[in-house]
Amino acid sequence: MGTKMFVNLPINDLKKSMTFYEALGFTFNPQFTDDTAACMVISEHNYAMLLTHEKFKSFTTKPTPDAQQTTGVLIALALDSKAAVDDMVAKAVHSGGKEPKPKKDYGFMVQGTFEDPDGHTWEPFFMDPKHVT
Repeated sequence: MGTKMFVNLPINDLKKSMTFYEALGFTFNPQFTDDTAACMVISEHNYAMLLTHEKFKSFTTKPTPDAQQTTGVLIALALDSKAAVDDMVAKAVHSGGKEPKPKKDYGFMVQGTFEDPDGHTWEPFFMDPKHVT
């Protein structure tokens, strides 16, 4: 089995967050979804666990940061095109997220940014394959 990544995010309103991410095109694995957690499928090997604050706290002894006030992680998603970056950010904003800064174009790469309803920062990007060795 290949390495899989599960990013765990504390969420205030699980149903609201699931609705938000479904609007962006993500699906959920019902086998690992209940009233306290939802397993969001990002790709074959990448997932985000949306956890109620109570559930999240059961995995750590440290305080849970407020993503509306602090940034503890930036979640970057490689997409297939510049248009896909624009589309994801637009869907996020339309579905209740925020765009805290404009898209950056580095020539070889474009990077968008959005915050989900809980303030978690996502950075969809496209990197031109001609520039990747």
